[in-house]
Amino acid sequence: MSTIDKVGAAGTSARPNQRPGRCLRPQGVVDLRGHTDAPVVLAYPAGAVVVVSGLPGSGKSTLMERWSRAAPTIDPRTVHLACEAVMPDWLPYGSYRPWARLRHFQWLRRQLRRMSPLLVHDCGSRPWLRRWLARSAGRQRRELHVVLLDVGADEALAGQRARGRWAPPRVFARHRRGLDRLLTALPAPDAACPDALVGPVPASMAEAASIVLLDQVSRPHVEAARFDRWS
Repeated sequence: MSTIDKVGAAGTSARPNQRPGRCLRPQGVVDLRGHTDAPVVLAYPAGAVVVVSGLPGSGKSTLMERWSRAAPTIDPRTVHLACEAVMPDWLPYGSYRPWARLRHFQWLRRQLRRMSPLLVHDCGSRPWLRRWLARSAGRQRRELHVVLLDVGADEALAGQRARGRWAPPRVFARHRRGLDRLLTALPAPDAACPDALVGPVPASMAEAASIVLLDQVSRPHVEAARFDRWS
């Protein structure tokens, strides 16, 4: 079951500019949507792989940048830009997308082998990627966890406008269908459960040790991720 501690307890130290608050150790499905008192820190086991999923424009990159002091981050946009920098301006991205994806998976595999905690940016519509990550991490006795940003299509499109970068409508629709499947598979909230614990991870996402649900209300309050040290 998920547990909540005070930041600063049990060996947890707050950053100099971090407001005091709670530290959540998520297990199972934890629904923090609509919670303005969401924990300041999410604490994960040593070496955990945390997949941050959500629609394009939902704030995945912003959240991962905020958490990046705790672990290396894998964002496909980084590879996209690196490939774009060495290609002619007239060449459309679609023509070298397979190469960019190959480079992305090679980078991801190298980072997984380093046995360090990892933050992975993912749209959430590719269950095979989560399962591959879980198998790879499991062989090293590491856990896979998921943070799911459920901000709604309108909020995600507003995020795309703010960053000045748009996902093609066809791609956005595919990601939206994938996210809807994830959300539909999750158990309904139970007011009787403490600490916003919703229930066990559904069979369709059994590879994840925990799933934390955030929205535009709770997302800004979770300021950091923390990973325990190897014993």
